[in-house]
Amino acid sequence: MDFETAIEKLSFHCGSNPAVDDPRWENGFLQTLRPYTGKLRTDVWTDLLSCVEAVSDHLRNSQTLDRRLINSLWGICHFARAWGVHEDGMLMRNGLITAEDRSTLDDWICTLSDRIAMMLDTGETDCDSKKT
Repeated sequence: MDFETAIEKLSFHCGSNPAVDDPRWENGFLQTLRPYTGKLRTDVWTDLLSCVEAVSDHLRNSQTLDRRLINSLWGICHFARAWGVHEDGMLMRNGLITAEDRSTLDDWICTLSDRIAMMLDTGETDCDSKKT
């Protein structure tokens, strides 16, 4: 996947892409949490990781980071945690997410944010392979 394709896909994953009528909108990572259907989608998670891999060279080596990329990555981590993991988040507050799914979502967010942080800091691409 090339960089621009990954940027576009990440914008759907975070819900910032304005093309809400595009079918890709429904398969965005955050969109699978709102409304939550009672099941985490590993296919969407896998696609999100593929997008991160496609932008990894940029995160490791660019002197100037693409604002669209950072917006998408930050939004995915922030809102997934706020909605699905935090005690007062909408999924917990409304009893929509199981303890098991909450733990899995937390692991996913930690894995994603760890990978991004390591790419930005040291150039590493796989800081926690046991969680994938």
